[in-house]
Amino acid sequence: MIKTFGGRIRLLHWGTSQAMNESLARIGLTSAQGRIMFRLMHSKAHLRARDIEREFCLSHPTVSGILSRLEKKGFIELRPDPADKRCKRIYVLDKASEFSSLMSETIEKNESRLVDGFTPEEAAQFAAYLERAIGNMGVRPPELSCKEESE
Repeated sequence: MIKTFGGRIRLLHWGTSQAMNESLARIGLTSAQGRIMFRLMHSKAHLRARDIEREFCLSHPTVSGILSRLEKKGFIELRPDPADKRCKRIYVLDKASEFSSLMSETIEKNESRLVDGFTPEEAAQFAAYLERAIGNMGVRPPELSCKEESE
């Protein structure tokens, strides 16, 4: 068994990603695409690639590739920003409605599996420990730069 905290966290991440991949495979999405689609579907604004990069701490080429694949699969459409033609806004298409319930079910199932056997107090303590560890590593939640998102 892996004995380092970092190794255990990587293994936990791998396990949750694998569960997501298995569940989302039936609609042709990966866990990375699913996480971004879930965020897009729960946004009040049409986000930009830059917003996704910041929020998920991903590089521009990674986000561009994910968005390109989502567009080819018919889940999103990239349209020029009316205020700034140099950037594009992300629009969720109707096909994504099929995805919404599956993603919610998948997240709920993974969250339950993750703390299976924990008491409610232990689950809250686990969440607090994770938050503290994230803070100890200097990670701060990125803020979206999209004005409409904060309104």
